[in-house]
Amino acid sequence: MKCAVNVVDLFYTYPDGTEALKGVNFKVMEGERVAVIGSNGSGKSTLFYHLNGLFSPTKGTVLINEEEITKTNLDKIRMTVGLVFQDPDDQLFAPTVWEDVAFGPRNMGLSKREVAERVNSALNMLHIADLKDKRPDNLSGGQKRLVSIAGVLAMNPEIIVLDEPTSNLDPCTSSAVMHLLVDLSRRMNIALIIATHDVDAVPQYADRIYVMHEGRFVAEGTPEAVFSNASVIRESHLRLPRIARLMEILHKEDRLPLKNPYPLTIRGARNEIMRVIKERTKG
Repeated sequence: MKCAVNVVDLFYTYPDGTEALKGVNFKVMEGERVAVIGSNGSGKSTLFYHLNGLFSPTKGTVLINEEEITKTNLDKIRMTVGLVFQDPDDQLFAPTVWEDVAFGPRNMGLSKREVAERVNSALNMLHIADLKDKRPDNLSGGQKRLVSIAGVLAMNPEIIVLDEPTSNLDPCTSSAVMHLLVDLSRRMNIALIIATHDVDAVPQYADRIYVMHEGRFVAEGTPEAVFSNASVIRESHLRLPRIARLMEILHKEDRLPLKNPYPLTIRGARNEIMRVIKERTKG
């Protein structure tokens, strides 16, 4: 399996002297779905800006498909890595939604027909074709978010990097967008890298999780491994998923003898509770 993203010993200091990244090592394989979780100011966005060359490292190396990002290959890198910004207003600038989504494919030198096909496909996938003639600055926050995602999808990138992709979206739309992205990842072997505060949703789509705190990664592993380390989660100013927190209370405060006190799904919690009930019934 090819390594899609490899960040090696990455440091970044802002012009005002703020040390945002302090020796970050980060690896994502082709087709993998990885979540980066951390509190505000932990360094998630700064890391993401390095993945398509918006920022250059103070020290360290960023490789995309095993090729180091340099000034000479930025165009190639930005066709490979699609970045959805945390604030859609940083991404939307064209007079209409259709023109905005078409910007990336046009810069790739595609024919008018191919551009139109990609734009219409992206708008239809996100169910926002009815917005194509509207001005982006007249849209709601949620609509802007969907348009910014459509602009990245229209470029057919191998790697999609999303900074808080479901903020400003209602729960149903948020769930639909994540299912769409996961389905695309599986069908087209696209690597997904997502920064989010939504710890409840992370176990539904992430193969692995990185926990970022004060410019460093403090934990990495499967959702089950990471969220079972409750002390690291809390020390990073995060919280457990609600299901895991409920089961932790049942285990520690109500003394329910759980073998797995941190299940991450409703089914997992139900199975653990039913196991306890059956054992007590037998007893």
